[in-house]
Amino acid sequence: MKRIQPTIHHFARLALLAAGLAWFSQPAAWAQIQSKNGLPVSSSSKQPAPAPKGLAKVEADPEKEDDFYKLISLPVPEDIILEVGGMVTLPDGNLAVCTRRGEVWIVSNPYISGSTRPTYKRFAYGLHEPLGLAYKDGDIFVTQRSEVTRLRDTDQDGRADSYDKMYSWPLSGNYHEYSYGPTFLPNGNMLVTLNVGWSNSLGHGVSLVPWRGWTLEITPEGKMMPFAAGMRSPAGYGMNAAGDFFYTENQGDWVGSGRISQVEKGDFLGNAESLRWTGLPGSPLTIKPQDVPNTGEPLYDVAKQFTALKAPAVWLPHGILGISTSGMLLDNTKGGFGPFENQLFVGDQGQSIVSRVDFEKVKGKYQGVVFPFREGFSSGVLRMVWGHDASMFVGMTSRGWSSTGKELFSLQRVVWTGKMPFEMKTIHAMPDGFEIEFTTPVDQELAADPTSYKITGFNYKYHATYGSPVINRAGCPIRGVVVSKDGLKARLVVDSLRLGYIHEITTAGIRSTTGRALLHNVGYYTLNNIPDGEKLAVAPLPLKHNHEDMMTASTSTAPPVGRKTPGQKAVSAKATGVVKSAGKAMVKRVTEMPASWGEPDYTINMGTKPGLKFSTEQFQVKAGSKVRVVFNNEDDMLHNFVVVTPGSAVQVGELAMKLGLEGQEKNYIPQTDKVLYHTNLLQPNTNESIYFIAPEKPGDYMYECSVPGHFYVMQGTMKVVK
Repeated sequence: MKRIQPTIHHFARLALLAAGLAWFSQPAAWAQIQSKNGLPVSSSSKQPAPAPKGLAKVEADPEKEDDFYKLISLPVPEDIILEVGGMVTLPDGNLAVCTRRGEVWIVSNPYISGSTRPTYKRFAYGLHEPLGLAYKDGDIFVTQRSEVTRLRDTDQDGRADSYDKMYSWPLSGNYHEYSYGPTFLPNGNMLVTLNVGWSNSLGHGVSLVPWRGWTLEITPEGKMMPFAAGMRSPAGYGMNAAGDFFYTENQGDWVGSGRISQVEKGDFLGNAESLRWTGLPGSPLTIKPQDVPNTGEPLYDVAKQFTALKAPAVWLPHGILGISTSGMLLDNTKGGFGPFENQLFVGDQGQSIVSRVDFEKVKGKYQGVVFPFREGFSSGVLRMVWGHDASMFVGMTSRGWSSTGKELFSLQRVVWTGKMPFEMKTIHAMPDGFEIEFTTPVDQELAADPTSYKITGFNYKYHATYGSPVINRAGCPIRGVVVSKDGLKARLVVDSLRLGYIHEITTAGIRSTTGRALLHNVGYYTLNNIPDGEKLAVAPLPLKHNHEDMMTASTSTAPPVGRKTPGQKAVSAKATGVVKSAGKAMVKRVTEMPASWGEPDYTINMGTKPGLKFSTEQFQVKAGSKVRVVFNNEDDMLHNFVVVTPGSAVQVGELAMKLGLEGQEKNYIPQTDKVLYHTNLLQPNTNESIYFIAPEKPGDYMYECSVPGHFYVMQGTMKVVK
């Protein structure tokens, strides 16, 4: 057990114990305790009573997400594989859930009220990997790989007895041809979104049959109208509070990082492969794949010249706020889920998290900000829906795609405890910077100090290559701050803002009037337009060198191998990743066989398999032997191969995640002695060989892919023996 040394704070807490007990006895406080233990919370006790006077000034443990938003897992019978592909809440409050195994289940009593457990009844089966559900006028609509199907229970026995095709589209049989939806429009028509396929031989997405990579509009009579093109993997879809349609995109070819875009008829959203079908009848576009610039410039800059291309409303930084952007959910609970009314919650399948997004329209175009919201889900987040009590149901699956949450599938409920989190509620663009709005008043003195904030602008490449490193990263100096009288807003006057760039806004120095730290102190604002209006007059700050900003002012790409910048030694093409360990230089990445070797003692051919797996889960070498590893990335995403000290795989992965904006440019290799040998981060369908001497000490040395989200599951063992 951890020993606790008594301090003045412990005695202060004892002095406040009586007051704390009095507070504990209040109904609102008991509601918080109930919620934290998964018990129902009555609507009459949602707002907590204030803490005892003086308690807020006592140094307290940091607040956690679980203090405000509780996760409750729904029990699922052992004989049901509930790999959630779609969900919808029915009028009676029950849930309809479709699974990747082709079934639709009705979940009764999902709120776990009283002592009654949820019950599951199979409503439909025999479907082809359905990944979306909707309910309208008594019917359930499901999107399979090749069609939208209407399910009807005509004899009211709780089982579908009518499976009616609304519209079908071609399939090539490619595994990556996922289909999502439907979303109902006000006119009664439906929208569905279709993945492109994937070619390992070509190393990029392919649209092998008509309309792959498109959004389609379908009438109740089964007529199809092509709606928009340029999607790669449009797994999330839905409306914002204004009734405009948005979709979420996953990193890949033409997609530097996850993003959210508004979709209007005739839009081209970026993936060139879908344009193969613009010559077919009904297409609202005429551009062809060869028309799309492949320059590697930021997407926003390309769109200024190639006007058919539409810039996204919000970018989600890769490896920071996700790796596989998934479903979205509008907060229309009217405050029942906390202070985020009309904002969107966005899931991530790979990192098992939910983020929070707020849009605003500036000069007719959407832009906005994304914040962390809730992590720790037990599987890969794919779908979210509201329950009738304003709790959020989250449906999950990891099969095939894998996730940081260890479970194969899960169904969880997120319940607001009623306690107000201290958060950045939103961020707005201003004519001369940004305005941050908080959920509770801030300490005026701290909030008025420019050093309480830091802003960094960055971007991604728009190109046919898979993903992108962070590029053009540079600091944005803060010239002044004006805090509103009520302490709920801080307006920042900022220099060096750039259109089309993502701006990381951190607020580590902010505290509330009661001394609370922000639950999440970072947001990422995508600035597509700067609003008109009056600029603030602020006194100039004294000039001082910000060495961190100077370090980030260059592009975030490493100097080419074999070349050098002023004052820097040339980087060897044969051996990189040199760090000092115990006073000795240790080469961690050698890509040419040392001349003294003759031949390796071992050559290990290492590949990848679907589901975030290495093709070889274990290999054995002798201590001190000469080893060559040929790493072939045969997957459709970025991977590396990293050998680490025994038992340190997760620790190294978490250090890689903390690299933040520098992660991809550093190949997700953290500076630590626990990393022994590594490849660079490899594009799909590429390979790299590395050479190393096996450790002298026998043991089980782990190897992993250290990409955020991958390292929890993508591991193997190098057994070193005498």
